[in-house]
Amino acid sequence: MRNGRGGATPASPAPVTATEAVPRPIDAAYLEAEVERLVQHAGAGEDAARMAGEYARFAPGFLAALERGLIRAAEPDDAEPGGWRVNAWVKQGILLCFRAPGFRDWRDPIFAARDRAAFGLLDLLESTGAREAAAAGSPWRVVPGGTTVRSGVHLEPGVTIMPPAYVNVGAWVGRGAMVDSHALVGSCAQIGRRVHLSAAAQVGGVLEPIGARPVVVDDEAFVGGGCGLYDGVVVGRGAVLAAGVILTGTSRLIDLVNETEHVGTPERPLVVPPGSVVVPGSRPAGGAWARERGISVATAVVVKHRDPSTDARVAFEDALR
Repeated sequence: MRNGRGGATPASPAPVTATEAVPRPIDAAYLEAEVERLVQHAGAGEDAARMAGEYARFAPGFLAALERGLIRAAEPDDAEPGGWRVNAWVKQGILLCFRAPGFRDWRDPIFAARDRAAFGLLDLLESTGAREAAAAGSPWRVVPGGTTVRSGVHLEPGVTIMPPAYVNVGAWVGRGAMVDSHALVGSCAQIGRRVHLSAAAQVGGVLEPIGARPVVVDDEAFVGGGCGLYDGVVVGRGAVLAAGVILTGTSRLIDLVNETEHVGTPERPLVVPPGSVVVPGSRPAGGAWARERGISVATAVVVKHRDPSTDARVAFEDALR
């Protein structure tokens, strides 16, 4: 685990988090206007050297706003398919940060890394979010052992991360959530309050296209070990995914409880029903040739709704958070 203050190579600037670079409050409306302005100027063929400087000045404040939770790539909205609205301008802003020129290096006796110049590591001890969480009596707990949290990530108070894990730019991790060992929280993923991402769970990043919905895991959900969530799938509040469930935004989910199928499309993502318990399953492959050979394809299956026995099996001691 690195907090962004580790030693840099002599030829590189010392690592500085976005929060440190811009200590003043950031206005979301101003940032949205800046994103629009920069996109327009780039499309108009402005001088490349001048635009590079513009991107370098824009990135620290934008990443700081992400870290503080003032802006986010997606947010709850009951009027939208899947109950979440995509803030495409925020995703566009992240992409603009990649245009800032140059690279940044880190090196100490056991750690070496290189990233785009605009990006650093979230300061897990002294950033604004870290201080606010500690002041609220729910400090972040990031156990030593190789975890990296990239700048531009928002962590709510009480988040626990076990090593090694990786949380990428634009991600939002809710209050009291647990990110277990070898788990990935990809770009712009939205993780709700008291979610448990078990060991080796993969929550894919969806940064491009900018209008695409990020992966969402809503409040109180439990994601079992080795699960994979990709391409904008939405896991409803309180849902439980057994180990090894793989879902994408266009997957088919067989619901044995309601005797129906939930199918995602590019326009309407797959939504795992709130409170449902999902396990890996299979269904017969289509076509006579496949049937003759007994071929089946993997599919996820809703086997019941969450109940007290399920709660007992996925309960996680608060002392471990």
